[in-house]
Amino acid sequence: MEITKEKKGNFILLKINTEKLDSTLSPNLKAEFVMLNKEGENKFLVDLSNVKYCDSSGLSAILVGNRLCNEIDGKFVLSSMQEMVQKLIEISQLDKILYIAKSIEEAEELMA
Repeated sequence: MEITKEKKGNFILLKINTEKLDSTLSPNLKAEFVMLNKEGENKFLVDLSNVKYCDSSGLSAILVGNRLCNEIDGKFVLSSMQEMVQKLIEISQLDKILYIAKSIEEAEELMA
């Protein structure tokens, strides 16, 4: 399973279990966000610790999740990004609009 999800308290933890968040996986991630959102979920923590590469479609999926949460007063947090993914987020200036945590523990505190 490339994406695992787990209900943890008041939020959903989505873990990306592949090294590439690209056009192969992005539609599935977007679909997960939309489905969970329709079920009333508005707080997502996305664990990117396994992701070494992300392209524009991956960023698009991340932004969809962020937008869905923001539309219903939720929270969207990315955690445990590897250096290359962190640089892409910063170059794209998405670090200014996304909540980013260095670790799962830090991210869970942001979700409280």
